[in-house]
Order: sequence, then structure tokens, then C-alpha cells
Amino acid sequence: MIKKILEKMYTNAASKNRDNIFALLEKKDGSTLLDLGCDDGEMTEKMGELTGADKLNGVEIVDNKIKTCEKKGIKIYPEDLNKKLSFKSNSFDVIHANQVIEHLYDSDNFLSEIFRGLKPGGYAIISTENASSWCNIFSSIMGWQIFSLTNFSSQRASIGNPIALHRGEDSWASSWMHVRIYNYRGLREYLESFNFTIEDVSGSGYFPLPGILGNIDKRHCHFMTFKIRKAK
Repeated sequence: MIKKILEKMYTNAASKNRDNIFALLEKKDGSTLLDLGCDDGEMTEKMGELTGADKLNGVEIVDNKIKTCEKKGIKIYPEDLNKKLSFKSNSFDVIHANQVIEHLYDSDNFLSEIFRGLKPGGYAIISTENASSWCNIFSSIMGWQIFSLTNFSSQRASIGNPIALHRGEDSWASSWMHVRIYNYRGLREYLESFNFTIEDVSGSGYFPLPGILGNIDKRHCHFMTFKIRKAK
């Protein structure tokens, strides 16, 4: 019963997080969009509609997802986000990365490449889980692995938390494992250290309370989304 409730709350929070991302996008016909970790391209296409982008680009390493994106007309860079990417500098008006940075062992390179890829005056939207969400704080108090950092091993999923959503399942591919989880202030200062200006922050999920509170108390929301800009 508890697990089903958590699954529903998590799904609702993730849906609200996508809405937050869409709300932060700017309409600019003819713009160029890059989606980092674009999966099957469904969200990429939606963001293309909302931004007015006529050029959709993505970075993805899973073969079947690459083929799906290419059928949709998305130009794919089949590359590792831990490494330097092959796009030209100052190429994109907007760069998006949802639930990506927590999977990377070289996040310094990741943020440097976002800065390099953005046109002067361009912006990026970075979304990830929050180590200081109330459910993660509760897990720490209990001496459990926090929810956001249970999937870190090839041995099995959801280690160290008896009510984690994927408890008992086989582990995922290494590219889906979480490497590090950020707190609100930590991620804010981290982004600023790469000379980004933080323009807005949205939050979703406030387990076990109503998810709408996540956009009020962003320091304890579960999904935090930052809109950052490269100076002109």
C-alpha cells in the first residue's frame, strides 16, 4: 500500500516537473534547441513546439532511442555526456537537461559544454532531484539510503531503502545509475561557478504533503528546475 502511494506521488511530481520545464521556455521562432539525454524525443518535440524552434537536436546513447529520434527528424549526437561533445560553440538558443546531471561522473565537463554550446544570451534549463527533499531527509533520519541515491550499483536496484520504488528489481544499465545528488544551495552555487546567471527556479513534489507546496518551498521540493542564462 505504501509503495503504491509513493509511486502515485512520484508520478504526479514528475508530471508537474515537466510542466514547470515547459513554463520556463521562451517563444522565439526559428530558434535552435538541444536536448541532452533526449530519450525517445517526445519531450524534445513538445519543447520545439513551445519554443518555436525549427532545428531540434539531441544527445542520446541508447541505439533504439536514437533511431526513434531520427525518424522524428531530430538530429542526434550519439555521444557520452561525460565527455566533450562534437557540436560547434555558440550553436544553441536553448539547452535542456531533465534528470541527467545526477547520472554523470564528470558534471564539470557537462556544465562547461552547456556554456560552450549556448549562444551569447542563450539559456539552459537543468532539472534534477533534490537531496534535501523531505522524503530524502526522512530516509537519512532513519539511517536509510536516500530515495534519490538507491540506484548506484550493478548488483541490484534500490539498495538500502526498504520502501524505495524499485526495491527487489534487477539493476539498470550503468548510464541510468545515480552518481551524485545535489542540494538546493549546492546546485545553485555550482551553476553560478560556471558563470551562469540564475533567472528562475521551480519546484515540484513535497512528499508526503500536496505537491503544489514544492513550488513554494523550493529548498525541500523533490524535483528542482533551474533556468540559467549565458551573458550576452
